Amino acid sequence: MMTALFSLTGQRALVTGASRGLGQAIAVALAAAGAELICTSSAVGGCQETVQKIIAGGGKATALAADLSDEKVVEKLAADALATGQIDILVNCGGTIFRAPAHQFPMQEWHKVIAVNLDAAFLLSQRIGAAMIARKQGKIINIASMLSYSGGITVPAYTASKHAIAGVTKALANEWAQHNIQVNAIAPGYFRTDNTAALQADTERNAAITARIPAARWGEPEDLAGAAVFLASRASDYVNGHLLAVDGGWLAR
Repeated sequence: MMTALFSLTGQRALVTGASRGLGQAIAVALAAAGAELICTSSAVGGCQETVQKIIAGGGKATALAADLSDEKVVEKLAADALATGQIDILVNCGGTIFRAPAHQFPMQEWHKVIAVNLDAAFLLSQRIGAAMIARKQGKIINIASMLSYSGGITVPAYTASKHAIAGVTKALANEWAQHNIQVNAIAPGYFRTDNTAALQADTERNAAITARIPAARWGEPEDLAGAAVFLASRASDYVNGHLLAVDGGWLAR
């Protein structure tokens, strides 16, 4: 009975940003739980490694490419994904970051970060969510951040986008819970990914971050597997509008 609650057999999931890092780990985890995956990245062939990992593990996966900074391309991604069949699970993991002091932050980079991290997540949720509403079932998982709670340093656009993701998650949950659609978010702590490469390389910041984490280590992408499967499965059917921190205890300190 308990195992069945977490099974994703017969489900189809679309995961953006699945070429590497957190997105790849989430896609592989969902596949291991039984879901069929549609993996997306910005470049054609970008998800080849992820698809191969899933197939090697006995799962099913295909790939699509889309530039999440282009609204028309995002709309086409939603249409193409829905054309392949029912989407039961949407994971908005695709994201980007740009670092610069706030008083020097280029507006071009501001718009790109907001477009990729926020606009694309909302548009995909809107298009795929409409189909979920029609059949009264679905799971949407947004990827938030520790910067959904705090301000960060030299990443004002990223911080703004992740605060907004937290708000959009709650707003969609308020409207769609009545349709048996659960909209939640995962807020990863400090994980070893490309997005945090600059922090990892900064000896002083790296040490300060590690010292604050009760688990005494940075997260690895695979540490998100359990949270992702939980929020994608029947086990979370009464969880709505929640931000699940997976942070090694960062927020507790």
